[in-house]
Amino acid sequence: MGFFGRFFNNKPATNQLNIPFGRYSDAYKTDLQYQLWDNAVQAYDEENYLKALEFFLHYLKDEKGSNVKEWMDDGVLKFEIIQGSKKIIGSADSQHIEVEAKVAHTEGLKVAFMRQLMERNYALKYSRFALDENDDISMRFDTDLIDASPYKLFNALKEVAINSDKLDDLLIDEYDVLSPINNQHIGESTEAERETKYQFVHQWISKTLEITKSLNKRELAAGVAYLLLDLTYKMDYLIKPEGFLMETLERIHRRYFERDGLSVDGKCQMLVKEFEKVLARSKEDLQKEMYHTIATFGITAPVNHDKVVSFIDGELSNMDWYIRNHYPNIALAIPGYIAGYCMFEFAVPKPDRELLHLYFEIVEAPYFTSLGYKKQFYNSNNGKFDKAAIRQRIHQIVKSNQEKYPYLQSNTSILDFKNLQSFAYSYMMMIRALDLSVD
Repeated sequence: MGFFGRFFNNKPATNQLNIPFGRYSDAYKTDLQYQLWDNAVQAYDEENYLKALEFFLHYLKDEKGSNVKEWMDDGVLKFEIIQGSKKIIGSADSQHIEVEAKVAHTEGLKVAFMRQLMERNYALKYSRFALDENDDISMRFDTDLIDASPYKLFNALKEVAINSDKLDDLLIDEYDVLSPINNQHIGESTEAERETKYQFVHQWISKTLEITKSLNKRELAAGVAYLLLDLTYKMDYLIKPEGFLMETLERIHRRYFERDGLSVDGKCQMLVKEFEKVLARSKEDLQKEMYHTIATFGITAPVNHDKVVSFIDGELSNMDWYIRNHYPNIALAIPGYIAGYCMFEFAVPKPDRELLHLYFEIVEAPYFTSLGYKKQFYNSNNGKFDKAAIRQRIHQIVKSNQEKYPYLQSNTSILDFKNLQSFAYSYMMMIRALDLSVD
């Protein structure tokens, strides 16, 4: 094993139900945003520091502008930045900038969480945890404006944003004396969406663990690993959880790939125990982590199409052995692992991202149907594909990205609709063959 329904129109793939999927990435910036970054750097070099900060905040804004707000108040530039469940509040005058993100409110000081925060302080490069006069735990960053270059600001604010957003749910879940704060901006998912996600979390985990129990784990350790990792990344992308479940999936990823001397079988046993903990968690606790958020900073690393090709080359050929030896579930887990890992670990080019999302829509059609998607690309009851709809969606994605990638073409003729395994293999080969070069 290597280390590795929407309605048809002339627009690219969109989310008709406005349900977010996968990890946010800040890698997909517009030309205007890059120009704003250049403006910020130039203004800073010209010692126009407050103007540089204004350009920088505009650079951070998404297309809707809903993640960043800024305004002047008696000569002071004030701003708010949204990162998941956290709101980062800042202000800057002509000489100094201060930033704060409130993590949680405490009704009592416990040595355990205070020690945990102190230990985390040592790992921070720009910010620190603090406790204010209202017993609110917060993350803070401040510096003289003369030292606040766009590069430093980006790294410092990203550190505050990502750490505060990740830590609040984990601390509140672990310590009864802590309660949420400043999270009124988060978007509530519908009861139907939460119920669907909860049911599929249990269904996916239970089915995967049942399959692994039936296998010879010593002889098929790599196959079991594929099943468990496919499950991990599929849940991360499709459920997009927060808090405990998100941390569990990230811990599974870290522990599987860390060099700790454990065999693949030993690592798989460890992963099974993690998933059993998820199954033991109450419905209420799991569902409260299924809310909608917007973000400003991403945690996935931008890569080019060659990275995706390399990953496909390193894994996809392993399908053949499992197909020939009648392990169809493991065979299908391999392209699922490829798609999920790429979405978990990387900010892949936009065409790859949209096509990998479409892969999930097809292969995990029952989940999307349960969410309320009207278009069904694959009928799991009779094993039939909507071939015309799949090809049309692929052509839509390609056409919408050809301005940036002029050599991009889709060879849908290689798609094999015999069964899910054959389709998945051919679909990955289609992605592999894409030409994402630019002039």
